[in-house]
Amino acid sequence: MLTHWQITADLNLFDSPVCDRLATQAAAGRQLRILEQQDQAWLVRLAEDDYPGWIPVSDCQHFQPSNSIYRPSQHDRTAIEAVIPDAIAFAQAAAAQLNIYLWGGCLGPDYDCSGLVQAAFAAQGIWLPRDAWQQEQFCESLPSWEAAEPGDLIFFGRPDRCTHVALYLGDRAYLHSSGREIGRNGIGIDWLDPSADAVSDRYWRQLRGAGRITRSYQGGCDHFSEWLPS
Repeated sequence: MLTHWQITADLNLFDSPVCDRLATQAAAGRQLRILEQQDQAWLVRLAEDDYPGWIPVSDCQHFQPSNSIYRPSQHDRTAIEAVIPDAIAFAQAAAAQLNIYLWGGCLGPDYDCSGLVQAAFAAQGIWLPRDAWQQEQFCESLPSWEAAEPGDLIFFGRPDRCTHVALYLGDRAYLHSSGREIGRNGIGIDWLDPSADAVSDRYWRQLRGAGRITRSYQGGCDHFSEWLPS
């Protein structure tokens, strides 16, 4: 059975065959691999970030056979530095649109935290893993947030796990999409300064550290990983 396909329309991927909870989104042009077929939904894995999800059978009309298997692009730190201004500009343009926080959102105008970060760099040809904790593990860890430069990532969460990510702008400012519970229900700028405002203080209490993007993700849909949902 042919397993490598190209997506012809923007799609939602869900975290179970019921397809009632968004896991991520995929833009037209991306590639995927079919892992399992059921009556009402298919389990697939996206090529560029290895992310799995369920797609309703009705959306499979938006697949077409891929002419080639996806091969990850090679980008080193020098190439990444060259596009950081564009990645920041992408995120700032997203913030300028009317938006709300959307769990699983990575197409816009509504994003979740890691979806915004991934989309900003994917638009420049740099692929990152999908979720915040994966992005933290993927980045080169910095000794402290004070070492961060514009374009680095700032991570937040619990002591045992990263649950939130932001794009550092410099001068203690970071841009992120945050939920209404402790954030702004959308994309905004906050500060690595607990005295700045209530939202900055809440995130400061969850600060884990900072990381630097030094390469583009190389998974390429050719292996299985721990990210496959149970």
